[in-house]
Amino acid sequence: MAINTYSTLQTAVANWLDRNDLTDRIPEFISLAEATFNRVLRLRAMETTVADATPSGSKEDALPTGYLQMREIHLATTPVVSLAYITPEIMYRIRAGSTSGKPNSYTIVGDNILFGPTPDSAYDYSMTYYKAFDALTDNAPTNWLVLNAPDLYLYGTLLQAEPFLMNDERVPLWERGVRQVINDLQQQDDKDRHSGSEMRVMNTSGYFCGIRHGTRNRQLYKRTR
Repeated sequence: MAINTYSTLQTAVANWLDRNDLTDRIPEFISLAEATFNRVLRLRAMETTVADATPSGSKEDALPTGYLQMREIHLATTPVVSLAYITPEIMYRIRAGSTSGKPNSYTIVGDNILFGPTPDSAYDYSMTYYKAFDALTDNAPTNWLVLNAPDLYLYGTLLQAEPFLMNDERVPLWERGVRQVINDLQQQDDKDRHSGSEMRVMNTSGYFCGIRHGTRNRQLYKRTR
């Protein structure tokens, strides 16, 4: 049976557990597994970009729903201004001794993004971030992860039933399955992200050594000063 929806996942988990007394808990197990996936995985499929504007005269803006981690943020101005991350402590020191102006940095505090210095106007910005996978429900029965890694969903959900399984010899197998699938997903994603691109590494002579992924071709570039 293919596992590609919320219902087929529940059926598969029930079949593997073979415990009628745990059937009602399977949605809980799935939810707990999803929390683990969102903590561990950082894949291109989780990246999303939103456009917004800094609140004029306000130092902070709410983070999007499902926000996990920042990938990149910049002001959509001419020229584009990439915002640098600074710690909250540095942000508070900057604000204590500066007036408002065009932001050049940001930090994250709680569920808010803080801009520094405090914006003196509404600046359009674009933010790319890692967003949590949509949880599987009866009304939203599928998502990218269950379609592309049903084995991760299966093993991860089964592991959440461990407290109810006394010395079940299958648990170590499920643990290894989860680790292997997560490792495979992340490695493949990293490989695909840079496929065909060129990685530039500076050697001791001040030259960039360009290594094109998937080939053995190398080129040397003199460092631009």
